[in-house]
Amino acid sequence: MAVDLRRHALATLRNRAPILAVLRRVLPPRGLVLEVASGSGEHAAFFAAALPGLVWQPSDPDADARASTAAWCGGLPNVRPPLALDAAADAWPLDAADAVVCINMVHIAPWDACAGLVRGAARTLSSGGVLYLYGPYRVGGAHTAPSNAAFDADLRARNPAWGVRELDAVLALAARHGLAHAETVPMPANNLSVVLRRA
Repeated sequence: MAVDLRRHALATLRNRAPILAVLRRVLPPRGLVLEVASGSGEHAAFFAAALPGLVWQPSDPDADARASTAAWCGGLPNVRPPLALDAAADAWPLDAADAVVCINMVHIAPWDACAGLVRGAARTLSSGGVLYLYGPYRVGGAHTAPSNAAFDADLRARNPAWGVRELDAVLALAARHGLAHAETVPMPANNLSVVLRRA
């Protein structure tokens, strides 16, 4: 009997429709989207099916995550096989993309991964290209909800290098690499969509 390699992330079912509503506005109608840290692959499958004009390139450093993504996306003509990609690496296995999407990675990774994501997006995107980030952030030095403060404490207890990031620090990092802040969109469950554009 075949083994089902698909992983399941419960948050995906809650957040995929609100995220899609933002992506429909900010992504180009055609082109290549690189998803960094695809995780289970459920987002890739959902977004690619809903946005057939775009080619979706999932990626993840974890082999089991890539296997899950391949299982979720099998049969979708506009999804490429997932790449092994470490956001913090100085070189990525893809030279160009029209957009880069990264969902729920920045807080569950060391700051070096966020810095690498921004550097990599700046290298990969052409002028006007979008870097889309989704997740919880501190705003003005404060958490946006008590649940985010508790989540931050839990993350840091699990790994001191993790944690909910200060939005201004992420935006300043992006600006240093030629990525301008286009908009921040409040999302359900005290998360934010952060849209950056390559100058």
